[in-house]
Amino acid sequence: MAKTPNFTGWRVVILAEEDANTEKLRRQLALLGIAASLQWLPLADDQLPDLVIVDADRGWDELLPWARRKPARPVAALLGSEAPGRIAWAIDCGATAFIPKPVAASTIYPALVLAVTAHEQRMEDEARIAKLEERLKLRPIVFAAVNQIKADRRIDDEQAFVLLRSGAMRRRMPIEQLAALLVGGLETLSEAG
Repeated sequence: MAKTPNFTGWRVVILAEEDANTEKLRRQLALLGIAASLQWLPLADDQLPDLVIVDADRGWDELLPWARRKPARPVAALLGSEAPGRIAWAIDCGATAFIPKPVAASTIYPALVLAVTAHEQRMEDEARIAKLEERLKLRPIVFAAVNQIKADRRIDDEQAFVLLRSGAMRRRMPIEQLAALLVGGLETLSEAG
């Protein structure tokens, strides 16, 4: 089970015009220990808060400084409309939680938890994918190292890969790193094989 965040000390920017909904929202955020500011101007890329709440009913593309579906911070959307275009816009902005209008105090904390949890998961997934893509790019080097070990030791593919893997484990480094060192002539395998 995921740990729910403690929002005390967090800074939130509400991208909306002042009204009864934002007033209630700010009051509830203060009770959660969150410093909230309200603005109806585009968010500056160099002054990002811990979390963004955006009025999806009236928002526009340049309101947020990041590319579509690539939010730099967790995003929750204030939404009173059922218009598919407004919902799609909020999702494109990176919103992973909605706070319905009129705002009810009981909807705010769960929306913030959901937005933060989904954002953290997205960041972990993107990091994992980037790491896998990097490893995939290095597969030809691993293949070259396996071929080199095969030729040097006169063994088959499977035995060569086992030697490479065990050598990487002994050195506590990724297989790809050891393969690059072997192919570059900077390392040798002294393991029996």
